[in-house]
Amino acid sequence: MARPQYIAALDVGTTTIRCFIYNDSVITIGSATEQVHLLYPKPGFVEIDPDQLWNSIIKTIENAVKDAKLEMSDIICLGISTQRSTFITWDKQTGQTFHNFITWKDIRADKLVKKWNSSCIIKTMHGVSRFLYLMTRSSRFLAGSVLKLMNTQTTLRLHWVIKNNERLNEAIRNKTAMFGTLDSWLLYRLRKGYSQNKYVEHISDITSCSATGFYDPFSLNWADWALKLFSINKDMLPRVVDNSYDFGYVDKSILGHEIKIGCMIGDQSASMWGSCCFNRGDVKVTLGTGSFLNVNTGQKCHASVHGLYPLVAWRWRKKEQKSDELMYCVEGASNDTGSIIKWAQDFGLFTDPAESSDIANTVDNTDGVYFVPAFSGLGAPVNDYQAASGLIGLRPSTNNAHIVRAVLESIAFRVAQLYTCTLNETDFTFSVIRVDGGVSRNDFVCQLLADLTRLHVERSDNPELSVLGAGFLAGLNVGVWKDRNDLLRLRKVEKVFVPRPEINSKCLESFRAWEKACNRFKGWYNEVK
Repeated sequence: MARPQYIAALDVGTTTIRCFIYNDSVITIGSATEQVHLLYPKPGFVEIDPDQLWNSIIKTIENAVKDAKLEMSDIICLGISTQRSTFITWDKQTGQTFHNFITWKDIRADKLVKKWNSSCIIKTMHGVSRFLYLMTRSSRFLAGSVLKLMNTQTTLRLHWVIKNNERLNEAIRNKTAMFGTLDSWLLYRLRKGYSQNKYVEHISDITSCSATGFYDPFSLNWADWALKLFSINKDMLPRVVDNSYDFGYVDKSILGHEIKIGCMIGDQSASMWGSCCFNRGDVKVTLGTGSFLNVNTGQKCHASVHGLYPLVAWRWRKKEQKSDELMYCVEGASNDTGSIIKWAQDFGLFTDPAESSDIANTVDNTDGVYFVPAFSGLGAPVNDYQAASGLIGLRPSTNNAHIVRAVLESIAFRVAQLYTCTLNETDFTFSVIRVDGGVSRNDFVCQLLADLTRLHVERSDNPELSVLGAGFLAGLNVGVWKDRNDLLRLRKVEKVFVPRPEINSKCLESFRAWEKACNRFKGWYNEVK
């Protein structure tokens, strides 16, 4: 019999680090988790200590292998997915970082975002791009005509750091500064790039780069106009590589054995792989810390007019192929999902998130109560980052169950908004939404999503599809599986939520009322200082 092959799959998320050990039948034989300790040094600042993160990552891998009752030498490869748009800078000679990780939830550059979005430069770019689009009908110019800078992009947070960190500026002048999203820094550390007399490429995977805001997915290059406009030195930037790139090995001194790095991929692209969304028009929704709706747009980079984000889904090549497979996706995001559940728990609405679905189902409706989930503002299609969270419609008859139901409804309503955007902007016909993430375990949210969209909602038996996707891609890259047909055969669905046509109109009525509630909270922080 052939010797079993074991893959370690690591996902470094916003709040949790997970590592699963899979065999070649994708059965989990070991796992471990560690919490990410988010730091809030000032209002709006959301950071991660790099040394603490590094120690937690190594501990998670070691504990997962231990849980599987294996040795490091049994692991054939390591697949990695990471949160995107979280970044750091460091000195290439010493490896010393110039600041903590600045996460994608950080809003320190909010004033800069507002300033630039209302600036004459951006308005002129919109006008020129609109004219060029009318002349050429190029989707690239259409995207430029509605370009809007956002806090979740890396661009202005990096610009803020460059303006405010003298040590970084000195390194930029000396050409020793390096910039990287989490994937780039992790590759540098795992391959021990800070060791003396050891050259390690400064690289980053294309899916993480395309989410920074200053990488152009249409031309597949760093956007020169953005680098010049925001004083980003090109010498700092990593070389952009495919998801099938030869990433090398984890240095033997770190885990006690040299392990092949099978892939590096952004978390939402990894989730698409875990969901087997390989075909144009496939759609998945990750209900994690935030909600991320991704639609596979095939080999075409989609230009959105409602704030959906065009991204590289993956670029991948099997060894026997002569050319890359380049796939794009469009993404809509609601930044508050799991964070809303955590808030509701801390607020005392329930003691265990698993109870929330049953609590919501004890009442037939919310009694006119609506919750607006805008701790990080409201993204597409509202695109108002000055919106506030809040409850509206409270009555003397309102009880705890009404509020719990309103909170859960708001999560499904935000995803329904994103789904409506894709219907308006694309010619796809959808039949299924594949869901994953911790909040996908909530039956109430999944059923309401099915009722709102009138689509079947498939829930994977594995809620952590970013981890699974990293394992899938790493296994393909090192030859554990032959092709994606093998992965399709390994995919397992735990439950399918079927839409109930008889209540669709009632759900849509509640949805429209909720949108009116959102309008009441729009622009709140413009009015209240």
